[in-house]
Amino acid sequence: MLILSRRESERIYLGDEIVLTVVRVNGDKVRIGVEAPSHIKILRTELELNLNDLNPVHEQSPKRRAA
Repeated sequence: MLILSRRESERIYLGDEIVLTVVRVNGDKVRIGVEAPSHIKILRTELELNLNDLNPVHEQSPKRRAA
């Protein structure tokens, strides 16, 4: 994993099509703007976890299965 430090208004480019911008830093919260083509799926982790719970057909890897 690459870890970068950025200040407000600074950007990170991912390839030629995706730009992440640090919009605001307030305490322990960071607002990030994402510019990407419409065919790129952008999903927050907590929403992905909720979708996995709602979708019983979704296959989980062996590492994520409950014992």
